[in-house]
Amino acid sequence: MTKATVEDLRVLIVEDDPDVLLGCEQALQLDGMQTIGVSSVEEALRRIAEARPGVIVSDVRLPGRDGLSLLGEMQAADVDLPVILITGHGDVSLAVQAMRSGAYDFIEKPFPPEHLVEVVRRAREKRALTLEVRRLRHKLSDGGRLEGRIIGRSPAMVKLRRVIADIAGTNASVLISGDTGTGKELVARCLHDESPRRKSHFVAINCGGLPEHLVESELFGHEAGAFTGATKRRIGKIEHASGGTLFLDEVETMPVSVQIKLLRVLQERTLERLGSNTSVAVDCRIVAAVKGDLGKMAAEGGFRSDLYYRLAVASLALPALRDRREDIPLLFAHFAEQASVVHGRPEPALDDARLRTLMAYDWPGNVRELRNVADRCVLGIETGFPPFAEAAAVEPLSLTEAVAAFERAMIVDALGRSGGSLGRTAQALRIPKSTLHDRMKRLGIATGPEPQTG
Repeated sequence: MTKATVEDLRVLIVEDDPDVLLGCEQALQLDGMQTIGVSSVEEALRRIAEARPGVIVSDVRLPGRDGLSLLGEMQAADVDLPVILITGHGDVSLAVQAMRSGAYDFIEKPFPPEHLVEVVRRAREKRALTLEVRRLRHKLSDGGRLEGRIIGRSPAMVKLRRVIADIAGTNASVLISGDTGTGKELVARCLHDESPRRKSHFVAINCGGLPEHLVESELFGHEAGAFTGATKRRIGKIEHASGGTLFLDEVETMPVSVQIKLLRVLQERTLERLGSNTSVAVDCRIVAAVKGDLGKMAAEGGFRSDLYYRLAVASLALPALRDRREDIPLLFAHFAEQASVVHGRPEPALDDARLRTLMAYDWPGNVRELRNVADRCVLGIETGFPPFAEAAAVEPLSLTEAVAAFERAMIVDALGRSGGSLGRTAQALRIPKSTLHDRMKRLGIATGPEPQTG
């Protein structure tokens, strides 16, 4: 299943009036859309299989079969294919029937060309999102490769997947930084699953969630009688992860005494259980996660610098969700689909109002919070909770803000389609590369994480 972009989606127009058909095609083509014009439902049905349109625009009243019968055919073949119906002036009952039958929208004659363009543009965007979600589901059922797990079309996510693929097969220690909820453990699991160590254990431990007196025992294990209450031997997390991957979350909270012992393990590839004098050989890859800047902590004496350099052979910085808003619709659709299966409820529609609310919210809890919101939407209890509780208080964008948001969206989309290449992006947007760089800096658009060696 190949990736479909909005630009790939053609619009099939079914209209028996040649002047109206020509006008519709010209309006959409001037906006950069590819169109196919036919004069009857019968001809449309013959063309659909070969043309595979992304959106259908059809007059309701046509010679032979009418537009409602075409809508019915499309609902049976692909319920997610947007069908926009054109109704005559005063056909209120037909419009109501069309919406109840599953039409994406209806347009009443006479209509300005801009209105047609705007409705079709929204329908194409929705169709592109639907096809992308299907593609990701296919990848998940095909084995859950990176693109089906690290979800997003933003340049940051495209680059992150590439870096994971590049370093997963190595034994290099990796330090992952990012705010709470950005997916640090998911990235660690992907590094493990894409590596030759995938058949051995992935062992995760939250360094901040254990009392200090238990951290050593949890990591290194102990012998019977090593301390009060140690009635039998215990294999520690590091030894259990031998041959696989050890994930140390919130590594910045690790006590200094434990940092020294961990450094020794990384240097010598052996450990001693508490209460033992016997060295045990271990071979595990270390992936650590931190919420702040561990390099800065090390420079200020808050973390051992020698251990920091051992952990940060490769570094990955995960962006906050607010810095990759273009990924929100795709992530929401993915989480809503999962939640609908878990809760036995239908997936909620990602209509324009809901999408605007999700895109305007600041997401302090990042991807984890978005998953929670998707669950609430599936259960029908989102009202009163962020981001919907704040939606009423959000003021409309000013003209300057709206223009900046539109410009940012265009640049981010072009970056995604060019794989993050500034040269190809500037060429696609038809502006000098220096101008693109200046605008990206002004709009706060980053190009995504790079692996750093140290």
